[in-house]
Amino acid sequence: MKRVIAIVAGGDSSENPVSLRSAATILEYMDKDKYEPYILEVEGKNWQVHVKEGVSVPVDRNDFSFTFEGRKTVFDYAYIIIHGTPGENGVFEGYLRLMRIPFSTCDVLASALTFNKFMLNMTLRSADVNVARSIRIRKGDKVNPDEVIESVGLPCFIKPTDGGSSFGTTKVKTREQIIPAVEDAFKENCEIMIESFMQGTEVTNGYFKTRKREVRLPVTEVVPKTDFFDYDAKYNGQVEEITPARIPDDIRDRIQALTARIYDLLGCHGIIRNDYIITEGGKINLLEVNTTPGMTATSFIPQQIRAAGLNLTDVLTELIEDSF
Repeated sequence: MKRVIAIVAGGDSSENPVSLRSAATILEYMDKDKYEPYILEVEGKNWQVHVKEGVSVPVDRNDFSFTFEGRKTVFDYAYIIIHGTPGENGVFEGYLRLMRIPFSTCDVLASALTFNKFMLNMTLRSADVNVARSIRIRKGDKVNPDEVIESVGLPCFIKPTDGGSSFGTTKVKTREQIIPAVEDAFKENCEIMIESFMQGTEVTNGYFKTRKREVRLPVTEVVPKTDFFDYDAKYNGQVEEITPARIPDDIRDRIQALTARIYDLLGCHGIIRNDYIITEGGKINLLEVNTTPGMTATSFIPQQIRAAGLNLTDVLTELIEDSF
């Protein structure tokens, strides 16, 4: 009997459309001989299962099921591909824990911690991981541009502490740009961070581990055509993505080892993708830990899986079966 899989997508953030595109990729590559997959679109309290083209039915949250044409179907597993709240921050994972439904992503604590970039930086700094200097500002706090410059310097990045796809993120080069960038970031979240700029080579690296093995995926070099790796660079082709990255083998090995170390430190599960900046002297600096990395046709993880000589369908099957 096939396992029934909910590909949980959508969410309540600006990344909703990106999440749905990722879900379409997961649906395309999931093994239909082994599984009966459905996209489950979540937006607020509206949870809808796409049962066939143009037809959706609501989820019964009492037992994580749906009913269509008189047949009740209970999901066996959730592949979470929500970028942003409530999937990437641990909220949906908490519901699934209560329902005792296995899922693809990190557990509640690791999801919540990695979702808040400022708290993640504080945690990993204590474990001797290199991160940028940063300060946190909550809505209502007074922002003094001179104090910001004294703390993190210029240029700097101003962005929401949580969220992704660079929504609400600004690279600030002058004092006069600080307040408008703060206001823009607050449109995405009530808590923001201001982070020092690091000059170097940006790379990203995927990783996953099951009971059978660990897989250190190739490192990808990220060369944006825009001023930084913003939304246009990520999703509208304004970037050159080079896999494997044009970096020395020893730096590649150190990056892959660091990704594996962070995975274990945080107690991660499923596929993660870490973003780094390599600065002068080969210093590796963590930018972000993505516990629900994008899976669109242009996303890094599918690229790295192909470059590693792996098959996405097989990887999805391995991750799902590992949960059982």
